Amino acid sequence: MKKIIPSLKGTRDFYPRDMAKRTWLYEMIREVSESFGYQEYEGPFLEKIDLYAAKSGEELVKEQAFVFPDRGGDLITLRPELTPTLARMVAQAQRQLNYPLRWWSFGPFWRYERPQKGRTREFFQWNIDLIGSNSPGGDAELVAICAAFFKKIGLTPQQVRLGVNDRRLMDQELVRLGMDTPEIKKTVFKLIDRRDKMRPPEWEAFGLESGLSPGQFVDLQALLNDPDLWHRSEDLKRFFAALEGMGGFEYTQFNAQVIRGLDYYTGIVFEAYDIDREGRAILGGGHYDNLVADVGGDPLPGVGFAMGDVMINHILEKYGCLPAFDRSPADALVTIFDENGFHDSIKLAARLRDEGLKVVCFTEPVKLAKQLKFADRMGFRCAVIVGEGEKAAGQVTVKNLRSGEQVTAPEEQAGALVRKILAYANPL
Repeated sequence: MKKIIPSLKGTRDFYPRDMAKRTWLYEMIREVSESFGYQEYEGPFLEKIDLYAAKSGEELVKEQAFVFPDRGGDLITLRPELTPTLARMVAQAQRQLNYPLRWWSFGPFWRYERPQKGRTREFFQWNIDLIGSNSPGGDAELVAICAAFFKKIGLTPQQVRLGVNDRRLMDQELVRLGMDTPEIKKTVFKLIDRRDKMRPPEWEAFGLESGLSPGQFVDLQALLNDPDLWHRSEDLKRFFAALEGMGGFEYTQFNAQVIRGLDYYTGIVFEAYDIDREGRAILGGGHYDNLVADVGGDPLPGVGFAMGDVMINHILEKYGCLPAFDRSPADALVTIFDENGFHDSIKLAARLRDEGLKVVCFTEPVKLAKQLKFADRMGFRCAVIVGEGEKAAGQVTVKNLRSGEQVTAPEEQAGALVRKILAYANPL
């Protein structure tokens, strides 16, 4: 037996049922995005690595990006994220755009990392951004979109939660605690981001090895465990007040551990996670001030988030929120009685398609029982049978494959009879 060449590690095959799930997820994303007035856009799948080197973080650029030289010697990467591309696109057309921009996208991304639960090397991701907004109200709008999406797909506040923090608040508090050098603040932010990813003894050891004193580590723990810390941030006060009016407040809570690992976030940041803390974050994002300027444009603030399809599908399956996908690719099967009737059958199938129906027709005559068995396995609702008797009389027999009932009528009524079967459980 020949060995089948396997797919690449960390990639997925989308068989029709898997593709139906992906299409459904895209439709839910589109409906929620457009309900808030956001427009769909897309960028290239290939970018120069320089685009990410400045602001995306050293780990992403050096360890996670798929990088290769093109024939001209430039280092190219399969895009690991979309926000830098968005910033470049805005910078290129900055004078022609109307602000604030509300843009969204859903497409493929690649990261070279160890495949595990909730994480693959190739994945699809929802990106949505509000560009030109510099207020907590704009930040709240993106979190409200997250909450609206969770409602749309049937996830409740008892199943998923949105944690919100403010990097400026954390920066202010670290200065107050004497952790005020850029190097130590960067170390502490990295330490906070890893708290839920490590066991407590390992996390403490990592903090001390990173240069914190035992006293600083105790102060940091107290800071992260303070549920009222957000009251020291005027932006967070305004954020939660705006969110309460927009909807979605019940999904949201302050969480000082939410810090986000990417270097370009400058203000309010947020993550969604399973309430059981199973797996990685479902989505994450925040406010940024410098991205457009960093790629050559004029300073322009923004806020956005990204959600990968792998983890959200795991959560949807866990809580039974995925719909039952119709396994049928067509409404009806037009049968072929014999070679003499082949052209009549394919013409009838074409006419039914012109009427807006989805129709399958065999490409060669086989036994009628085999055709009907195929239709049943594929989940077709009905069969349109054109035998010798029907052909001679200018008629067809339309059979309801679920009830077994059938009716013979003039050929021109075939489409109406098929639509009747599709509309009612047992119309004949």
